[in-house]
Amino acid sequence: MKKTMTLRRSALAILLCFSSTAAVHAQSNTNNLVLEAQTMDLKADPCTNFFEYSNGTWLKNNMIPADRSRFSAYDEVTERNLLALKAIAESASAKLAEPGTTAVVNLVGAYYHSGIDEARIEADGAKPLAADLAQIDAITDRTQLLAVIARQHQIGVGSLFNFYVDQDAKNTTRYIAQIVQGGLGLPDRDYYLKTDVKTVDIRKKYQAYVATMFTLLGDAPEVAKQNAAAVIAFETRLAKASLSKVALRDPQASYHLMDINGLSKLSKLDGNAKWANYFKDIGLDQPAQFNIGQPKFIAEAGLMLNTLPLPQWKTYLRWQLVNANAKDLSSAFVNTNFDFYGKTLAGTKELQPRWKRVLHNLDTNIGEALGELYVAQFFGPDAKAGVLEMVDNIKQAMRDSLSKLDWMSASTKQQAYRKLDTIVVKIGYPDKWRDYSQLKIDPNSYAGNNMRAAEFEFKRNLAKLGKPIDRNEWGMTPQTVNAYYNPTMNEMVFPAGILQPPLYHIKADLAANYGNTGATIGHELTHAFDDEGRQFDADGNLKSWWTKADEKAFLKRVAGIEKQFDEFNPIEKLHINGKLTAGENIADLGGDKIALQALRAALKKTPQPEVIDGLTPEQRYFIANAQSFRGKTRDENLRLQLATDPHSPEKYRVIGPIANMPEFAEAFSCPADRSPLRPAGRRVTIW
Repeated sequence: MKKTMTLRRSALAILLCFSSTAAVHAQSNTNNLVLEAQTMDLKADPCTNFFEYSNGTWLKNNMIPADRSRFSAYDEVTERNLLALKAIAESASAKLAEPGTTAVVNLVGAYYHSGIDEARIEADGAKPLAADLAQIDAITDRTQLLAVIARQHQIGVGSLFNFYVDQDAKNTTRYIAQIVQGGLGLPDRDYYLKTDVKTVDIRKKYQAYVATMFTLLGDAPEVAKQNAAAVIAFETRLAKASLSKVALRDPQASYHLMDINGLSKLSKLDGNAKWANYFKDIGLDQPAQFNIGQPKFIAEAGLMLNTLPLPQWKTYLRWQLVNANAKDLSSAFVNTNFDFYGKTLAGTKELQPRWKRVLHNLDTNIGEALGELYVAQFFGPDAKAGVLEMVDNIKQAMRDSLSKLDWMSASTKQQAYRKLDTIVVKIGYPDKWRDYSQLKIDPNSYAGNNMRAAEFEFKRNLAKLGKPIDRNEWGMTPQTVNAYYNPTMNEMVFPAGILQPPLYHIKADLAANYGNTGATIGHELTHAFDDEGRQFDADGNLKSWWTKADEKAFLKRVAGIEKQFDEFNPIEKLHINGKLTAGENIADLGGDKIALQALRAALKKTPQPEVIDGLTPEQRYFIANAQSFRGKTRDENLRLQLATDPHSPEKYRVIGPIANMPEFAEAFSCPADRSPLRPAGRRVTIW
């Protein structure tokens, strides 16, 4: 789904809208590339344990690396991409002193050099934060609070709330300022509010982590403990006013247009701490209108700005600053940060090597510069042409599916066709590369580079106000092993990183390609018609195009898939949250069905061997799809995923859809007593 503006510190391809890969190998008797048999466990019964049948040998032979909280098919591809990016960055770094080096190479090289210079980073300690810590320390009245928050927002620190510019969801021909909830150090509001034993233990460890960070800033141990308690109390107030992740999935719930008077009245910031001051400090003329994502949250934030003691504010702002930048500072900060977020929350055993962490920041902060060098070596026009053909076939399959729906009226179908026909497809990389000429990168200032890069992106985003919509902009970098659908743009985007062998290969068996990349395309296409995406029309506006009867029929089917996934119990007493994961589960099911239809049509145009390695095209399709989800995850990370991630765990993204697909039972000739199919009355079919 749509990516809104995110604060820096996002990792390369950590959150997948749809991760997909199917390993392949060359056959001696065919030019086709087909499935990698050694990942499978042929002793398993595909009808009763298809995930094991497709992936059992891989699951047995692959351990989760110590520097990861999970390891999956997409991680394998990401690791190969990282090695390619490392070579690119090291080459750029080596050319810094050479005459004639291009601006892009210099930018990437200087950034990478600054991040690899451990001795300098270690010697600097917390010095890169000195000026911002001094600004916080100098606060003497409430008029200065929003000034400090404005500064922190500019450098990628999400204190109190988040501010960015994006399309107006109900008038997508214009950009509008967006003010939404934020300001938490734990992954979600529920980590502050739930009272089960594990959550309470995580809160205690979080408080200890906060205290340790304050000691690294120079606070005495007892003062640090008091400050940590103050931070927890502060963030708990924000959490209580925040919408849950399930509530945030309803785009209507996060749309509230206001002008400056309405915003001031809501937050009661019409005295010393004024919104006008904030906008001035971020370098923006006072916008005429805003979208206030969560009014209750902004009201609470205003109350806190007006009433909380200044010492508590200063403590919270110091915490936000150091926590956001900890990964870029000396090893004491890095290791302390990793001990909580890596080990405690995700179960990761070891910190990733520095070169990987630097590449993550490079991708986040100057990703299109890195991408320009990447695609020059790793993405050609033949791959793009092949993917476009698949897209066309899958869109046609979707149109055929729509035409056969017995629960949707003709009038709604016409609107659905219009939306389908106007979906924009972006493949590989942007038509125009981002201009970084105004960004200063110092080869001797890693933390400073990250702050300046965040400030550059903040200003670039703000500059959209009042300008035409940039329909060429990308929300992911070209090297990302990922894909997405953006509802307000009504577009699907497939970066070059996800279109590499063995994820996609123009010489691969069609069944493998369609079960893999085809299902990815079908997944993203279905997002246009999932429980969120279906609320946006062909022009990207948040506007109903359904009859009441059709909407009711659709929501009944959504309730069915929510109930199905609610029943899955991946670990201990924790179940998948069917409402949180509904959109992705709908997209998985729709993508599987539509890509299979497209495969059948493609095979009529381009016949291939009916049986390869004893497997029919339909069987190869389902196996390729299941292999795309092969993966392992640590228990801690699985609990984190179930609490916060809109995607179901990998195994259930395989067995959930096929339990609704007679096509699967037919492909593997599953008898009634061993069929994975749910009873007909509980089987879900949407698209």
